[in-house]
Amino acid sequence: MTNNKVALVAGANGVIGRNLIDHLTELGDWDVIGLSRRGGASAGRVRHLAVDLLDPADTREKLTGLTEVTHVFYAAYQDRPTWAELVPPNLGMLVNLVDAIEPVAKNLRHINLMQGYKVYGAHLGPFKTPAREDDAGHMPPEFNVDQQDFLEARQHGKSWTWSALRPSVVCGYALGNPMNLAMVIGVYAAISAELGLPLRFPGKPGAYHSLLEMTDAGLLAKATVWAATDERCGNQAFNINNGDLFRWEEMWPKIAANFGLQAAPGLPMSLEVVMADKEPLWNAMRDRYGLRPSYSDVSSWRFGDFVFSWDYDFLADGSKARRFGFHEFVDTENMFLSIFDDLRKRRVLP
Repeated sequence: MTNNKVALVAGANGVIGRNLIDHLTELGDWDVIGLSRRGGASAGRVRHLAVDLLDPADTREKLTGLTEVTHVFYAAYQDRPTWAELVPPNLGMLVNLVDAIEPVAKNLRHINLMQGYKVYGAHLGPFKTPAREDDAGHMPPEFNVDQQDFLEARQHGKSWTWSALRPSVVCGYALGNPMNLAMVIGVYAAISAELGLPLRFPGKPGAYHSLLEMTDAGLLAKATVWAATDERCGNQAFNINNGDLFRWEEMWPKIAANFGLQAAPGLPMSLEVVMADKEPLWNAMRDRYGLRPSYSDVSSWRFGDFVFSWDYDFLADGSKARRFGFHEFVDTENMFLSIFDDLRKRRVLP
């Protein structure tokens, strides 16, 4: 690798990391090293490394030769059952990565951290909206906050800078990802169609009428590179969202129509429970329609239940990013429909 911009992307197989690597590749002036537990197929200016970031020794061993890295993009995530249990692994992975790469990457310029609205307590219940980057903190535990505190302390006196991006729910293509709402909706709609059922909103009644926003993975990728390369963004946090707002009561019938379904009145239910026995049905659909992924690759039901439980407004002020120079936006309805079309082309959905 000879280019002087070398990206190290942690979480390379997730919906955020995968789309970021695609964007860096399209830009043409980046070399990319993707980190993940499973690894991946290297091609062109992208190479993948399988590494367990929870293991300090494995992390040091795998990263010790990456002296050329100039930018770190951190989007790795480990899921756990409770908010408190999320802290040790997710903070530990970031610490292990920085401990391994900072001493060897002498030309390190920037570390970008992927966060979310959990910084504002959005996962706990109704929070102050629109949330802004300088809003007061909330009672811990919260690993997003701990990660930023670590980077801020580590950066003191260093030549490199950090940035933190705070997207809403990120939608895009990725398999085997625990947080992929577009996949949840797409698979739920496909199974509903297979069973001859209408598409019912499965969340809380209040969630159907609340105001919320999404973040397109491609838009987020552009914002991530912008924040990592624009000097004005050094040591700053930014909310990144599509730029429009919607309610499920307006969006849901349009999604149903995209799958050739009627939208029936909502029925609160846990997708994690009602979809637990659907693997045999999915396997039959996979054979019938020539689909590629296994059920475990497409079933993010727990995350769907989480998002559909928000019976309160869920939005943040994205004007700081615009004031600093990022002006991209995405129409959320078009985003959903484009993702579903893409999933069909990839033979993920029938």
